[in-house]
Amino acid sequence: MASVNKSKKSRLVEKKLALFGKHSYFCTKTDKLKLMETLQHFMAVDLGATSGRTIVGTLDPQGRLSLQELTRFANPIIKTGGRFYWDIFALYGHVVDALRKAADSNIRLTSIGIDSWGVDFALVGNDGALLRNPRCYRDPHTEGIMDAFFENVMPRETLYEKTGIQLMNINTLFQLYAMRRNGDDALGAARKLLFIPDAMAYMLTGETVCEQTIMSTSQLMNAHTRQLDPDLARAVGISPTMMGRPVRPGDIIGTLTDEVQQLSGAPAINVVAVAGHDTASAVAAVPAADNRFAYLSCGTWSLLGIETPEPIINERSLADNFTNEGGADGNTRFLKNICGLWLLEQCRKEWHDAPQSVAQLADDAMTAPALQSVINPDDPRFANPESMTRAIANYCRETNQPVPQDYRQTARCIFESLALRYKEVVERLRTYAPFPIERLHVIGGGSQNRHLMQMTADCLDMPVMAGPVEGTAIGNIMMQTKAAGIVENLQQMRQMIADNIQPKIYTPHHG
Repeated sequence: MASVNKSKKSRLVEKKLALFGKHSYFCTKTDKLKLMETLQHFMAVDLGATSGRTIVGTLDPQGRLSLQELTRFANPIIKTGGRFYWDIFALYGHVVDALRKAADSNIRLTSIGIDSWGVDFALVGNDGALLRNPRCYRDPHTEGIMDAFFENVMPRETLYEKTGIQLMNINTLFQLYAMRRNGDDALGAARKLLFIPDAMAYMLTGETVCEQTIMSTSQLMNAHTRQLDPDLARAVGISPTMMGRPVRPGDIIGTLTDEVQQLSGAPAINVVAVAGHDTASAVAAVPAADNRFAYLSCGTWSLLGIETPEPIINERSLADNFTNEGGADGNTRFLKNICGLWLLEQCRKEWHDAPQSVAQLADDAMTAPALQSVINPDDPRFANPESMTRAIANYCRETNQPVPQDYRQTARCIFESLALRYKEVVERLRTYAPFPIERLHVIGGGSQNRHLMQMTADCLDMPVMAGPVEGTAIGNIMMQTKAAGIVENLQQMRQMIADNIQPKIYTPHHG
């Protein structure tokens, strides 16, 4: 009997290998074969600070991944009463619309996952309803709030030792402190505090959760325990019961409510906790075979860092203002937040003579003289000025540099300033990394800007691997495949991505 069982097992293994080919890492459990005999469809909801989109990733039995953008929509900041908000109800409507479109197209979704920008949150009352639209991190109510916190609550050194998070007034901790000081009624009535991806999941499932990577951006999480820090919670007047059930990337949150099913025509599919912070999802999509790289998530923000097993928290990292955020596989993303293509996005709103195509605009920028003016992208004046072009001109004037005269010169100034800033940060990262940094992996929309990528390769004097463009959505989708039992860890996810997507390689130009 033993030999018969062994023979059956051998045939099963052979059948799996024939089905999956080189993707034999799918073949560790018998039930995975049945799962992958048909196409699997996963919907990624990727919410950015200027726009959102839904993308369906389809995985076939051979491990081939294809992407289809289902919907794209604006996510504008709403300014009213001197305050800045996000319209979370509109975002919910866009997600329901995407589910309806998938159902109408006969796309049988396996699951849905949601990622977004960090730090912002929604508040839920005792009756289970959202109390109002979430405040936007660009709201001016946090101006000067860090100094007040350090003076009245705890020194910056103590705060950083607890959290390892870059000190920025936009962080959730400082938003909450400002709201408490200002007597915010919604916060006073809140029963639950849900970060944006968790709030969207709540609207879809009725489940209140707190996903670790998105919480790690808040400066409320203790970097050592990876739980809500009690001292910080008391400082802003919240309790552990206000946070949802802890979940990690790959956990199942729940299924679509009856209401959502009726509105969308979708069945009771799973909503999966992916790496809820969009950068964590993007970094998970880096097609790297080893750890000897730095990553750059290049979009509205530029997030530049390395992956480490544990947080790096010391006096030097505080002085350099580096942050330690949660990674998709339980690791740490040691990085710096840099004001990214927000600079260009805001200028484009003012340029009436510039081409609509970003690619053409970048080509035009290269006709302007090189290295005429350089700005510090992280100067506070660029956070949310009334006029970005005027802010850049004033910076150049105040630093005795030529003032850009048109969109070409301004765009070139932005690209060169970003590339030089990336060089500065990578040089600092080298002093922390427990491994040599041999290349830069760039994910996100900015990876399509060939001039910025070449400038970056030249400044860093090392290869730049550009792509995937849809890194955040791919990382989101791959984490859903983990929840479905198709892959088991980050290494397997990255191998699948590498097998499907070839990044564009930029090598340094010398001379």
